[in-house]
Amino acid sequence: MILFVHIVAFSVAAFVGFKLFRLFIEGGQFRKPTRCDGKVIVITGANTGIGKETAKELLKRGAKVYIACRSLDKANQARTELIQQTGQSNIHVRELDLSSLESVRNFSKKFLAEEPRLDILINNAGVMACPKALTKDGFEMQLGVNHLGHFLLTNLLLDRLKASAPSRIVNLSSLAHEYGSINKVDLNSEKSYNQVTAYCQSKLANVLFTRELAKRLEGTKVTTYAVHPGTVDTELPRHMGSLFFLLEHKLVKPLLRLAFKTPRSGAQTSLYVALDGDLANESGKYYADCTEKKPSKAGRDEETARWLWNVSEKMTGLSSKVS
Repeated sequence: MILFVHIVAFSVAAFVGFKLFRLFIEGGQFRKPTRCDGKVIVITGANTGIGKETAKELLKRGAKVYIACRSLDKANQARTELIQQTGQSNIHVRELDLSSLESVRNFSKKFLAEEPRLDILINNAGVMACPKALTKDGFEMQLGVNHLGHFLLTNLLLDRLKASAPSRIVNLSSLAHEYGSINKVDLNSEKSYNQVTAYCQSKLANVLFTRELAKRLEGTKVTTYAVHPGTVDTELPRHMGSLFFLLEHKLVKPLLRLAFKTPRSGAQTSLYVALDGDLANESGKYYADCTEKKPSKAGRDEETARWLWNVSEKMTGLSSKVS
């Protein structure tokens, strides 16, 4: 009997301990019932992972959601699933390949022609630690997709965001920005390439872009936010070759899921900065687990932020859209 009591007590303690551990791993949650009825929202890369979960929640809260994705087949499949899961059909698929400036311009032109407002832009899409590759315009892939594509997209949609103000821009960055630096001598990794270093640089670029954009948008009621979603169980590491296949192994995957956030939890900080009324007058800051965090020293470098903006304008062929 005593042994049985000890076994039951141990089992209960282990169960409670596991639940507490998972709550810690899942991190901050956006629990306010904020609605977004009538609001128009664009999310890049929303056919899977964090973006898909973000789209699902925004649909449930009444938004008109555009998911802008490279693969129309995958995006349409995601749309079908989201309609089935939410019972909401106000979700629209548009083609957007962030590795092509032409595609970014085409998407923006078509969106502006068909949609009279834009309340929230969520720059969610990204690639991580991929082998050396170039975008269609000759940019290092991670810099091109994670930063330059979103830089151009945001600027092309800024007038519509201003006209719809108060409006918000959400840029998904990463804790990896803390390990990054902006290589002013070799920004495009032409002289040397390291896939992790290039990824960290692109995530730092997201933080600096958010910061500089906020300064340029002062007084417009368009606010910007950089987000670290956490370590999330998504397809993002799919470009990491044999390491990705190891992470996906049937014996390894269940163990990793214990230590990784679910995509639903990974979406919570994006939802927080996109919807929370308490952040209406905040801009240019960095958030994780639904809480403001202090970015790295490099992420607070105003001079580098201005330098990166000017270089990004030249690389994307964009004349400034912000006074």
